[in-house]
Amino acid sequence: MTDRPVRNGGLPDLKEIIVPNDLAAAKTPERLILEEAEASGYSENAVFAVKLALEEAMTNAFRHGNQRDPAKHITIRYRVNRERIEIEVIDEGPGFEPDSVPDPTKPEYIDRPHGRGIMLMRAYLDSVEYSKQGNAVRLVIINKPP
Repeated sequence: MTDRPVRNGGLPDLKEIIVPNDLAAAKTPERLILEEAEASGYSENAVFAVKLALEEAMTNAFRHGNQRDPAKHITIRYRVNRERIEIEVIDEGPGFEPDSVPDPTKPEYIDRPHGRGIMLMRAYLDSVEYSKQGNAVRLVIINKPP
């Protein structure tokens, strides 16, 4: 695992962690991000939303992007402050077109055991954006104090 600050598009420093394409390895960045969220004053509901969305994004990177290939890696770039949490999850796959994923709430897809991750991330976060290539997702939640 690599953990280092990086410059990204003129934004203030983001932390970067690179993990093997393994869901157990993905728990380390998740734990660090959630600890920072709690320390920055995010509500229990907001921390849950970040956990759920990050797990979905990491699972998608592992299964769909990197095709479970143990030789590949997942890169997580993130910034947590009192105003917002921004997370990028990047896989080494060819990418996909998010709009091509069927709506899991339509009757013909309701019984499918998968395909709800994108919908859940969008429901819980303030912003979910995919890169043009489709192999990276940017997750944003704004801190809304009570």
